[in-house]
Amino acid sequence: MTDQKPPNQRQGPNQRHGIVKRAAPIALILVGLALFFALGLNRYFSLDALRDNRDALRIWVEASPFLAMGIFLLIYAGAVAISFPGASILTVFGGFLFGLWPGVPIIVTAATLGATVIFLASKTALNGALGNRASGFVTRMEKGFREDELSYMFLLRLVPVFPFWAINIAAGVIGVSLRNFLIGTSIGIIPGTFVYASIGHAANKAFDAGKEISLAGLLFKPETLLPIIGLAILATIPIVLKRFSKQAAHMDDQSS
Repeated sequence: MTDQKPPNQRQGPNQRHGIVKRAAPIALILVGLALFFALGLNRYFSLDALRDNRDALRIWVEASPFLAMGIFLLIYAGAVAISFPGASILTVFGGFLFGLWPGVPIIVTAATLGATVIFLASKTALNGALGNRASGFVTRMEKGFREDELSYMFLLRLVPVFPFWAINIAAGVIGVSLRNFLIGTSIGIIPGTFVYASIGHAANKAFDAGKEISLAGLLFKPETLLPIIGLAILATIPIVLKRFSKQAAHMDDQSS
């Protein structure tokens, strides 16, 4: 006897083509990330590289400011799109090259564009693929999104508990709406962007004085951390209120 799969389990050419088509964006992103490291481009995304090349970079920006802004935006968006785990370093570069204005708007735009690329790719290829097998990080995120999608998206961006790239992918897998992803990302990353861009903006004086730049050192200072914590508390208020309202409604139903 030969084993035959039921008709609903057979994969015809059209179905296989559909799977390949859905997986293509993720495959291209993985290839891009592999090439990025294979070519050694990651060595240019460091504070040492910024220190060693700061004079040439400043001359380039002063000579062609708009061209420099455009190229930087594309590089930043591309790095985020391939999920390169070094967005904070690029944010420092942006602050160094362009200051807080127009540096912060450029960085926020680039980060949002790059994040949207990987979000849409993962949503196309992986949305619903995990099903009941999802656990851990994705499960916790899914529970939070059910309570209040926009507030939870904003909270994840505001407080970097999870890596930026991981949130992009997980949000696509869970099926977050594009609208809430864009709003939560573009607004939620502003405080952190301002902090890291400020480091870059002050980097030239620090380098000239022979001082070391520490990303964590500034991020965890009370004057930096406390406002972010305050914004995080504000972001949790809608989630908490919605949970209490659901509990109250449930108790009312039970009493009646």
